[in-house]
Amino acid sequence: MADRIAIFIDGAYLDFVLKEEFKGARVDYAKLSDAIAQGDTILRTHYYDCPPYQGNPPTDDEKTRYANRRRFFTYLERLPRYTVRLGILAKRTGYDGRPRFEQKRVDILLGVDLVQLAAKGQIQQAILLAGDSDFIPAVAAAKSEGVLVRLYHGANPHTDLWQEVDDRVRINQELIDSVLHVP
Repeated sequence: MADRIAIFIDGAYLDFVLKEEFKGARVDYAKLSDAIAQGDTILRTHYYDCPPYQGNPPTDDEKTRYANRRRFFTYLERLPRYTVRLGILAKRTGYDGRPRFEQKRVDILLGVDLVQLAAKGQIQQAILLAGDSDFIPAVAAAKSEGVLVRLYHGANPHTDLWQEVDDRVRINQELIDSVLHVP
């Protein structure tokens, strides 16, 4: 009998891996979920990100970026069993006085969803496509509920996260080729 799984995708991390390791490859997200589920039943794929920053008032460039990203999120929300969970992008001033941007609430949204599904016995496996050590407490909590946690990662996931999960799969060219978006 196939396990019921939930997939948790850190959108910013996936974007980074695709850009840095796969020349900006564009993937078909439905195919990606099916590929990493490896035949198990997908309860839901959760995609976490945040919309681009917009000033007050927003520039034309900010409006365009925001509208394009909203279209992408809408595309994902229309896929079967997909949920998009959004944090916010906060503008900060760096030590050098230049602006920098930080995602807020994204990691905690993922962690809460993972722990809730595990604690309610809704899933037997969690597939985490991420590389950040912030997820370690949620992974540990899910494992304590009997959920097997599989990590899909790029070249350099955080060592502690890599060690905490049960199984690890390096995202490779073969996987990316099998899930490429064909316009």
